[in-house]
Amino acid sequence: MTGKPVLHYMNARGRMESIRWLLAAAGVEFEEKFLETAEDLAKLRSDGSLMFQQVPMVEIDGMKLVQTRAILNYIAFKYNLYGKDIKERALIDMYVEGVADLGEMILLLPVCPPEQKDEKIARIKERTTNRYFPAFEKVLKSHGQDYLVGNKLSRADIQLVELLYYVEELDASLIASFPLLKALKSRVSSVPTVKKFLQPGSQRKPRLDEKALEKARKIFRF
Repeated sequence: MTGKPVLHYMNARGRMESIRWLLAAAGVEFEEKFLETAEDLAKLRSDGSLMFQQVPMVEIDGMKLVQTRAILNYIAFKYNLYGKDIKERALIDMYVEGVADLGEMILLLPVCPPEQKDEKIARIKERTTNRYFPAFEKVLKSHGQDYLVGNKLSRADIQLVELLYYVEELDASLIASFPLLKALKSRVSSVPTVKKFLQPGSQRKPRLDEKALEKARKIFRF
């Protein structure tokens, strides 16, 4: 064992990418063991590594953690990205859940039926500009600080900026009316650990293409 966290998932974003982002932002080196076939997933299931028979799974501190939110909570707490007290944690959790709601819509877009895709994209754009981005812009405006909670970088900032990159891939114009979110994206992207993660050759994964989607279908059999 190297002592580094080991991430078990396919070589794609999916539900592991937020975990990669948070570890990278915390300056934590990690290893990845990629699922290449359905048999790889079956092996993890049969050896008892997956409590609920699902990935993501992260080996860290002698544990095999599953469930994305539980993994993110642990990393955030361990690396001091979870606020200074219970009130700040409550705000961070609230913001992260909002990020997750919009993020889930984008995450599931590649697997929606083709005839529904335009409708789904239109809904994502509407929710982005009328619900989620205005809410986060309002938070930043309300306190005038550099970060969402406690004027200190937290998982909420990191996960929101990750989402901003995904929205930008969908339609770069959607953030145009939100100057404080644009500034937050620039600020967090300039944090040395995050800047490194954003460089080519890092463990950050590209947008899902048809080849990767087909591989996912074979591994997860959906």
